[in-house]
Amino acid sequence: MRQLVVSLFVLLTSASSLSAQAVEPLYSGTIPNSKPSEVKETNVTLANGGVRISNVVQPTLTVFRAPKDKANGTAVVVCPGGGYARLSIDHEGYDVAKRLNELGITAFVLKYRLPNDQSQPDKATAPLLDAQQALRLVRQRAKDYGIDPARVGLLGFSAGGHLASTAGTHFAQPLGDDKSGTSVRPDFLVLLYPVISFSDSLMHAGSRTNLLGANPAAEQVRLYSNELQVTAQTPPTFLVHAQDDKTVKVQNSLRFYEACLHHRVPVEMHLYPQGGHGFGLNNKTTKDQWFERLQNWLDAGGWLRR
Repeated sequence: MRQLVVSLFVLLTSASSLSAQAVEPLYSGTIPNSKPSEVKETNVTLANGGVRISNVVQPTLTVFRAPKDKANGTAVVVCPGGGYARLSIDHEGYDVAKRLNELGITAFVLKYRLPNDQSQPDKATAPLLDAQQALRLVRQRAKDYGIDPARVGLLGFSAGGHLASTAGTHFAQPLGDDKSGTSVRPDFLVLLYPVISFSDSLMHAGSRTNLLGANPAAEQVRLYSNELQVTAQTPPTFLVHAQDDKTVKVQNSLRFYEACLHHRVPVEMHLYPQGGHGFGLNNKTTKDQWFERLQNWLDAGGWLRR
């Protein structure tokens, strides 16, 4: 009996260690664009088990390593949404990372700083600084993670999609004073019901206000309207949106798609008649699974080859 108990303990311990994920600090030293404040991170678990994080001061990467027998060398940094006010880090972060693992992709869930005047001298650039640093760190530690530094994508939901599309269009002149020369250009983008435009007609008001303030200058609005920032160097892009999304208008994805077409950037878009906003992995209004479409797209692009 004692031997059985010990065996079960070993088995459970092994299973636990397999599911445990490493949480890595995004910066090894001083966090750029930060200042002392009384801001403290809050972590709330909802009645349905969902997790919402706000007031992020210490940005991190949670590493979901692909199983060794499936790992193909591709990596994806995942940016949860939340209107630049909070992070829906469970269904738009951890859950997606686990599904990416099933494809042999090592995933990194980015807990990025949300715009905050109290803790950041320039709140508009804090999220992008963190996204660029995440791409830089993953590439610099590629050998440790068992990935190819030329196969690092960026996936974002909602406002996290705005952050991902910003990183995918603003990489030519990286923020901060990093001297490593490591590229911060994603190799591909996956954008789920993304905030793209900050124009008055298309914006998600909460995201724009949280990032740029209540009365942003016209040049700032244009700079962060990413459909206007697409170039021929923008990474190949995969888009998903529901046509009845009342939170982030479907035209956000349409405009980005059109911009990619104009600049001959490889792009694929899947639109669903229904689904609203924030459905994560599962749009309950359809039997079609967008993640399966993503798998096909990644496979066609060579990202799933070992």
